[in-house]
Amino acid sequence: MSPSSSTTRIGLASTLFCTMARGYLLLVRKLMRSLESGEAIVAGVLSGTSGDGIDVALTKPRVEPVPGGWRVISLESLAFATQPFQETLAKRLRSALDSRPLDARGLALISRDLGRAFGAAASALAQEHGLSLDLVGSHGQTLWHHDDVEPSGPASLQVGDGDWVAEAAGCAVVSDFRQRDLAAGGLGAPISALADDAIFPDAPRPLAILNLGGLANISWLPAEGMPLAFDTGPAGTLLDGLARRLLDAPFDPGGAAALAGRPHSELLARWLEHPFFGSHGPPGSPRSTGRDTFGEAWIDELLAGASEWGLKETPDLLACAVELVAETVARALAAGLPEPPETLLVAGGGVHNEALMAALRERLPVESSQTAGVDPDAREALVFATLAARCVLGQATSAPSATGAAPGRVLGKISPAVVRR
Repeated sequence: MSPSSSTTRIGLASTLFCTMARGYLLLVRKLMRSLESGEAIVAGVLSGTSGDGIDVALTKPRVEPVPGGWRVISLESLAFATQPFQETLAKRLRSALDSRPLDARGLALISRDLGRAFGAAASALAQEHGLSLDLVGSHGQTLWHHDDVEPSGPASLQVGDGDWVAEAAGCAVVSDFRQRDLAAGGLGAPISALADDAIFPDAPRPLAILNLGGLANISWLPAEGMPLAFDTGPAGTLLDGLARRLLDAPFDPGGAAALAGRPHSELLARWLEHPFFGSHGPPGSPRSTGRDTFGEAWIDELLAGASEWGLKETPDLLACAVELVAETVARALAAGLPEPPETLLVAGGGVHNEALMAALRERLPVESSQTAGVDPDAREALVFATLAARCVLGQATSAPSATGAAPGRVLGKISPAVVRR
């Protein structure tokens, strides 16, 4: 090859690269302008630790200019729905969540199929309400989390690839939010506190929010300064796990079976001996766990211990589990917050469990997040709509006080919309 031919090829490659980069930047800039106008329709999509369906929230983020850019200050909530998984996909996901390892093929296929499902769910809700999506924030489905016990350091895996989401939703997608937090020295969870300022913009500060999903976690928004966040322990992973075994049902509707039971104080004391429940650091210490600690194997241990005591009545076991969730929340708040909350807003599926809410009320001043204008079922989906908009706008969201990550990091990866020529 002659020098001139080589130079020509390099020049063509350089021109092609510049054209591609320019096209990508134009797509992102168009999306930024839509957000800056206040007219962008942004969906938040996730399947939580419980893996019981796809939550989708449609929003309009409200932004304001700041030196060097824009920031999201609040959301207008437009619609919310939970879409059940298609039956075959639900069974595959349940198997993966219950610690039945996937090989490389199985992992690739479930990431593809969940991505399709997340994107389709967002698109379907938007079409139902006559809206056109500009952006989706997709958390994905957590299959493995370090639980703060991995000797080599924190890591986490969410599946439901963002590019598959983008193809199914027909718009740009931000996904994989936890990886940058982990890479910057954080625990990768809980990250809801990084968006709660926009979800609860008018609620008085300091503000405490309890999420009762598969796991229970706390967000604390002070009057000034950075948010605090930490996991308190299991919630749905325990309650729903027991319901699947003891009631042959996905959950205990309304906590009815638990309400009919009586907790056994000595058994509860034994269950509370788990090391995580005594691992509180000083107030403001980030803390993370997951279903690899509080999943099926742990439930096996709980039931084996109960059997040794001769305790086999389903209502009593569920009542004991409710007491464990409420007690671990109360202990974690007492150890982890700088001051007791005047009100603890509760979000997540656990808000519908009357037995659990009653147990919490015996210990804490709890109210549904609905009293602050936030649908408790939608709150987590709203988180990822907020984080997606902040990613596109280049708004840093990492907070050392929430997850331990170094400040100044923008969380998420962008899958651009289709180029229309």
